[in-house]
Amino acid sequence: MLHIFSKKKYLVDYLDGFVDIHNHILPGIDDGAKTVEESVALLKGFAEFGVARFIATPHIMHNYYPNTPQTISASLDLLKNAMLQEKLKAISIEAAAEHMIDANFDLILEEGLIMPLKREYLLLEMSYLQPPLNFQEAISNTASKRLFPILAHPERYTFLHQKTKKYTKYKQQGILFQLNMLSLGDFYGKDVQKIAHTLLDEGKIDFLASDVHNQTQLNAVKSIVLSKKIENKVLSVISNTIENFF
Repeated sequence: MLHIFSKKKYLVDYLDGFVDIHNHILPGIDDGAKTVEESVALLKGFAEFGVARFIATPHIMHNYYPNTPQTISASLDLLKNAMLQEKLKAISIEAAAEHMIDANFDLILEEGLIMPLKREYLLLEMSYLQPPLNFQEAISNTASKRLFPILAHPERYTFLHQKTKKYTKYKQQGILFQLNMLSLGDFYGKDVQKIAHTLLDEGKIDFLASDVHNQTQLNAVKSIVLSKKIENKVLSVISNTIENFF
């Protein structure tokens, strides 16, 4: 999707060859795609602007989405079979997970029931309203397993918006930050957008990903325009994401 007659610089025009490391494309196991048909439609939608490599990251969230490596692998197999039928040979997808830091996290980490990205990185999330009591322990335990912790969408944790020094502290602890594409616009609200731009400006963002759950969000990604102020910083993060996960 190239906007060749537009002076605006759309994010999707820079995503050819991108690797999407956080999304909810796998069917029927969390709040993302509900059916294989929805999953396939999302893959085809991404392919329109050159994104053909994915690491699917369904939630592992105790009491809500208690996924396991087995349930995630089964959903991945369903999607891959559909991709064969649709002849989507140019699209590559593998599976990891987005792990909620909750009361069950340390247990599944110790028992090896986690789903890392590329065997080196663990995608983590927490409540938007308050930090979990075991946050520091979870980060330390993740590092003790020789895994790099990636905090999903740090810009969306509203309790941090008034405590922005926490971001610096997290980075000093070795936590990597993954920004959501939709946060570059106002999809989640102006406050989230402001924090996203600030974190980019301060060089705190390591990776970019879609975190797409449905067609509405994918359509919103297509409309994101990059301002001159953040364009080069976003392109740098895109390059870093490809370099680490291709």
